[in-house]
Amino acid sequence: MSMFLYRLARFSYRRPWVFILTWLLIVGGVLGLAVASGAKISSAITIDGTQSQTVIDQLRTEFPETSGGQGTIVFTAAEGKRLDEGEAADVIRAAMKEISENEYVVAREAQALAAPPTQATAGQQAQQPALPQQSAEQSQMPSPIVAPSPEQQEKKMQEALLKQGMLAPGVLVSADGAVALMQIQFTEQVEDLPSGVIEDVVAIASDHADTAGLTALPTESLKPHEPPLGGHEALGLLVAGLVLFLTLGSLRVAGLPLVTGIIGVAVGLGGAFALSQSIELTSATPVLALMIGLAVGLDYALFIVNRQRHLILREGLSAEEAAGRAAGTAGSAVLFAGLIVIIALGGLTLIGISFLTTMALVAAATVFCAVLIALTLLPALLGLIGERILSTKARTRGQKRSYEQRHGFAHRYASTLVKGRWAVIIAVVAVLGVAAIPMTQMSLGMPNGATANLDTTERQAADAIAESFGDGYNAPLITVIHAPDGTSFKDSQLPGITSELEQSDTIETVRPMGISPDSSLALFSVIPTAGADDDATKTLVHTLREDTGTLTGISGTTIGVTGLTAINLDISEKLASVLPLYITIIVVLSLFVLLVVFRSVLIPIKATAGFLLTIGATFGIMTAIFQWGWLKEVVGFDTPGPILSFLPIMVTGILYGLAMDYEMFLVSSMREAHVHGCAGEQSVIHGFEQASRVVVAAAIITVSVFAGFIFSDDSMVKQFGLALAVGILIDAFLVRMTLVPALMSVLGKAAWWLPNWLDKLLPNLDIEGDRLLKHLHQNTNTKQQDEGRTHPNTTH
Repeated sequence: MSMFLYRLARFSYRRPWVFILTWLLIVGGVLGLAVASGAKISSAITIDGTQSQTVIDQLRTEFPETSGGQGTIVFTAAEGKRLDEGEAADVIRAAMKEISENEYVVAREAQALAAPPTQATAGQQAQQPALPQQSAEQSQMPSPIVAPSPEQQEKKMQEALLKQGMLAPGVLVSADGAVALMQIQFTEQVEDLPSGVIEDVVAIASDHADTAGLTALPTESLKPHEPPLGGHEALGLLVAGLVLFLTLGSLRVAGLPLVTGIIGVAVGLGGAFALSQSIELTSATPVLALMIGLAVGLDYALFIVNRQRHLILREGLSAEEAAGRAAGTAGSAVLFAGLIVIIALGGLTLIGISFLTTMALVAAATVFCAVLIALTLLPALLGLIGERILSTKARTRGQKRSYEQRHGFAHRYASTLVKGRWAVIIAVVAVLGVAAIPMTQMSLGMPNGATANLDTTERQAADAIAESFGDGYNAPLITVIHAPDGTSFKDSQLPGITSELEQSDTIETVRPMGISPDSSLALFSVIPTAGADDDATKTLVHTLREDTGTLTGISGTTIGVTGLTAINLDISEKLASVLPLYITIIVVLSLFVLLVVFRSVLIPIKATAGFLLTIGATFGIMTAIFQWGWLKEVVGFDTPGPILSFLPIMVTGILYGLAMDYEMFLVSSMREAHVHGCAGEQSVIHGFEQASRVVVAAAIITVSVFAGFIFSDDSMVKQFGLALAVGILIDAFLVRMTLVPALMSVLGKAAWWLPNWLDKLLPNLDIEGDRLLKHLHQNTNTKQQDEGRTHPNTTH
């Protein structure tokens, strides 16, 4: 492998414009396709096979008019004003009427006059005052029948609706008249609606509200579907650029990793957006690809450029030869480091969760682009710079330094770790163990309006709903009751089923929504007493699903539950259940790769054990910050809540891949020192000294990139940014740069132990470039011998 990469880099170095123009054509083509196809971003996160998704699929088939998405707009008035009278009531009714005229909105009129309202109408008639008793003669006289005018009919309907707590069909009003809920039923799922539909609906509500001095607050489900990207990422790039400059000592050279990193992300993200009409991209997918693509793209380019400069300074090689050897040695490590990241991400596809598969494949493709660019485009750019990669002064200074003069902080630090190895091991394990303690109380969930920041419309809407209606109105459950085989539902049964369900202490109210055309399904909106993240609501969902007729009063019925609350619950439980399987998959696959790379039994085990410490401490810190609220002002949120349900599984895969990157570069340097003659502790110290500076720089760059996303307004992006930044800080500085040298010194020669039978079976990938160096040495000797024959020395 090292020979192939050496020759590829030399070829690219000598013909730079071939590779530069090729990559520019690729970038232009991919971005052109992305613009032409139009990026489609979905906010929906679903998992096929869950009970909530099964119910949605069934409704699409048997009750299609109710299978679309739902949205809510909350109307509020100034203090002391009411929404159920006067101009305020009129504008809300007008807004609902205009919104209902949208072709993608289900009209509510028919539903309002169906079975449930008839009961209220009968009650209204019963409450009417009795008429005076008529004489027999008067009673025999025919009464003139006067048809009510449309205005009278509308007024009667409004009065009937107000008795049910409704301003208009689909619009609930609180008992104090301070808050109104406009519930909108769409013909399609919200993420499948054409562009502009949601914006039009929200604009209609806002325009009408403004005319009466009201406030219209769209809830979480009506947020625009846009990639949560802003200017915060630039902060991370600025820090990364500064670190590159300090590490490489030149603006010209520091710009190379930035250029290659940005091109890799452009290709990866552009390809994802170009395919977004065919694959479902969630809003988090492009952000994760951007995070990972920038991080590995900058790191991989840094490793190769730094190795080239090292070879020029220490061995006096030409820039071309140094570039080839850097690609053959550091480039080999880059290739297999990228392979480990791709394996870690690819393992997500084996779980069978569609949106995670898409996220993983897009991120893995971006990493693959970063590796290709580092091995092809980067040498071409180095070819353009040529010998200017280092100034004459820098070359002279570097070549004059003796080995003893290079023994700086890294040498002293590694020596200290080796001498106090047992104390270091105990201290690191203890610190990370304590940091992991909060993980035992980690709760998973999905973001919702109740946990959004106070200055957002979705949070203000959720607070208004909770205050005027109750927490449960922020967590409605769409409940589908299946009739026993051979039977069907009748309208007259709905009030009885409603009363039976409302007997539960965990149910606030139940509203019938209708019966399917074949009368086999009865649909209800169930409002729990508690909020979406409350354990009582989670228990209610399971109780409803497990019922076989007790709650409905009809033996043999079965209940399905869906809606955003149930969907989020199913996602969290499914992801929590597959996390152990996923960890097992990536650990087994990566152990095999590390076994082949390092040709050692103990090093892969040590590397994986260190990662488990990293992931435990990372999730413990995440729980303390986002769930307990520690340092929330610093991070930039005001309401603690559960950890994003798919964060643990994604962060585990990403961190494992990146952690093994640092393991690869650090331990491969130790192995290189061991292979080339350093014994015992000296191989650990010498290898650490050679790799520590670039590993530290790479870790700081990666942390900076991830930290730039912490200040995003999107809660998902914020959690991912912090988790990855904290994870890299812990793994790079506590585990790889502190714990690993101490453990390697304890293991000694046993660290490189490999049974002879296994040594024969495993392929020799030559990550350290030993074969490459032997080949170059032989060529040099042969060349010198040929020159000696052609120009023999003569003595007189």
